[in-house]
Amino acid sequence: MNDDLRGQYENYPYPPRDPADEAKRLIAGSPSHICEIEHHIMGGVRNAAEPRRILVAGGGTGDATVMLAAQHAAAGIDAEIIHLDISEASSAIAKSRIDARGLTNTKFVHGAIEAIAERDLGTFDYIDCCGVLHHLEDPVAGLKALRTALKPAGGLGMMVYAPLGRTGVYHAQAMLQMIAGDLPDPDRISAARELLGELPDTNWLKRNPYVGDHLNQGDSGIYDLLLHRRDRAYSVPELAALVQQGGMRPVNFVDPARYEPSVYLTSAELLKRTSGLNWVQRCAFAELLAGNMKTHILYAVRDDNKTNSLATPDGADTIPVMRDDDGQSLGAQIKPGMSLKVDMAGVKISLPLPQLAGPILMLIDGEKSLADIHADLQSSQKPAPGQDNSRNSSTSFSARSTG
Repeated sequence: MNDDLRGQYENYPYPPRDPADEAKRLIAGSPSHICEIEHHIMGGVRNAAEPRRILVAGGGTGDATVMLAAQHAAAGIDAEIIHLDISEASSAIAKSRIDARGLTNTKFVHGAIEAIAERDLGTFDYIDCCGVLHHLEDPVAGLKALRTALKPAGGLGMMVYAPLGRTGVYHAQAMLQMIAGDLPDPDRISAARELLGELPDTNWLKRNPYVGDHLNQGDSGIYDLLLHRRDRAYSVPELAALVQQGGMRPVNFVDPARYEPSVYLTSAELLKRTSGLNWVQRCAFAELLAGNMKTHILYAVRDDNKTNSLATPDGADTIPVMRDDDGQSLGAQIKPGMSLKVDMAGVKISLPLPQLAGPILMLIDGEKSLADIHADLQSSQKPAPGQDNSRNSSTSFSARSTG
């Protein structure tokens, strides 16, 4: 099975990437965005003078590796990025992407994450493990291997498949195993294409608009989604159990709002009942309620790490940081009384914004502290009598402390 898995990614590297595209864009996302790492794992602290060692475990064609290398280089942080993968073909694509950007902070190592100790790579401040654990023969053993490679204060960002948002995928996998399980890979892909063309409108995969790799990622997308030799999904309680068995402790899901029942509910009685649930139960309730999560993105630390805590934007010296958007341009678009409209894969919500949301966002530049922003607002705004402008904007941002 391991040979089959390696062969899959040698012949059908996933996701398909063209190194020439690096001149046009940087693919950035979760987990492992530099702002998320600093917020969820490092307590909001950025110390550009302190070197970092980062492992991308199962780096594939390089999305996380390129993002981490590029973002740390841009931030002026001395970081060593290790890209580890079982597929030489996938790693070659990742290396070409790194070379296209002229980055020199990345090394490439061939091997499986379960055998990481044999590679003598040392320990890491952060490990990315995106889309890998759910393909391992023994995910617990894989997670334990990664734990041993973490520094005591280090952390890990992971992504695993979730069952409800992938409704239809496993039905299609079962059908293809029945009719093409023993065929050579090109014939299996041909059978998958034939089946996709014959799906009735009632089929769950055809009815699921949020799964699209079989439609827009070519042969490798079809293979990875529908023909994978080893693929399982985790509900929130199952993922929590995996993390615990692997010697880790969860810090937070991304995006956190999707795992909060009060985002979806308006009934006071239901809100009261769900408020009594513990954090994992509340996240599990939200997963069942939304019904559309196709992945879970989670940050975690070692179970013996008792010091890690989320950065919270409540200290005067805390610096709020926009993850991707530009605060000034976004704030200029917001007018008093507007609401923030969010589409979470089909779940549409509207969040009322405070009166000073626009001016606050325009002052978030990654340099000003909350005290600086408050002082600037006081000098430029005169709230009406009785008006409460103390709420922070609902727009997502991270925070880091000075240091």
